[in-house]
Order: sequence, then C-alpha cells, then structure tokens
Amino acid sequence: MSLCDPPVAGVLFDCYGTLIDILTDERDTETYRNLARWLIYQGVMVAPDDLRVLYTCHVREAIEQIGEPYPEVRVEEIFAGICAEHAIRKIDAGRLGIETARAFRAASLRRLGIIEESRRLLDLFCAEKLGVVSNGQRVFSECEMRAFGLYDRFDFVIFSSDLGYQKPDTRIYAAALGRMRLSAPEVLFIGDNPENDVAAPRKFGMQALHVEEAWRRYSD
Repeated sequence: MSLCDPPVAGVLFDCYGTLIDILTDERDTETYRNLARWLIYQGVMVAPDDLRVLYTCHVREAIEQIGEPYPEVRVEEIFAGICAEHAIRKIDAGRLGIETARAFRAASLRRLGIIEESRRLLDLFCAEKLGVVSNGQRVFSECEMRAFGLYDRFDFVIFSSDLGYQKPDTRIYAAALGRMRLSAPEVLFIGDNPENDVAAPRKFGMQALHVEEAWRRYSD
C-alpha cells in the first residue's frame, strides 16, 4: 500500500488466524476415539483407528477426483460416505454427514477465540463493504463465526468449501470482487498468510496487508 493507492471502498478478511484464533488436532488418536464413541449413538460402528484411516483416504481420493490445482472438499460429504458404509441401522447419511463433520470439529478443537485486535479493525471499517474469503469448511466455520457475533457483520462470507477450490486460486478473489461490485484496486485484503492473503491478492491487483501490519497501521 502507498499514497498512490486509491481509497479503500471494500475490505476482505481472512478468517482463521485473522479474525478467529484456533488450534485443532486432527491427528490425535483421542479425536477419533471420541468421534467413534459419538457415532455409536448415531447408528454407525467404526473403530477409532479405522475411522482415522478412512477419513484420510477418503479426503485424498476426493482431492484427486477434483483435479484442481488448489482443491477443496466438503468434509460433510466425506463423513456421509463413511457413515453410509458403516451404518448398523437405517440412517440419513446426508444429515448425519453434517452432524459428524461438526462433531469431528468439536473433538479436534483445542483452542477457539476471537482476536480482539481484528474486532477493532472491523469497527474502523464498518462504513466500507466487508467480506470474508477463507480456506474453510462452511459446515462448521459458519457456526464458529456466528458464535462470536462475526458472521452478520459482513456483507458476504466465502468459504473454499463453497467453491471446490482454495486460496490462492485467483477465482476465489474474483468471486469476492464480484460480490462487492468493486474493482481490485479499490479493495484491501487483510490476513495472516503471506502467500494467500498478501502476495496473491496483490498479484490480482488488490491492496493487501498482513493482519499484524494492519493492526499497527490502524491502531490509532
């Protein structure tokens, strides 16, 4: 950003590491042990170690089938398939896939909270068009944003699971600009990932700041 940049008419935020502080552990055996126990009461029987392998393999296979350079899956569809394969009674696989994805998130969660410095940024930019572009899963990421009163503060929220591809795919930035009805130079992107949230948006023509730089720049 420089004095030559046009005025900011819209601001795009990343979600995790920018608005929400989160720590998950999807490799921990306890994550799958707790999820497998929960699944018993939903009519699905699968051993924790098998569940871990199945999840990993199904995600890998889905990514290969997508054929995108920056592919994204929908985890609820992954779990729907696993539940259907291991059901011990009649289930609604689609519905249970959604519930299992959220239970998986809860089982893997180690830390979750709002980043106060970024909440203050939102207050500063309240007059501009606001959006979120996140490599995330809508099935549980929207719940997390709503839990902290963030979701409805934005004009729109795009998660990579909505589109089937992730940042830094240029199409995800184009989708956001289309929702804003603004040109790239009029939009500021703020995030914590140097490639996805700074370098790629700048290459696309947007203004961009690492979130910590944004905190410093707009602290007064």
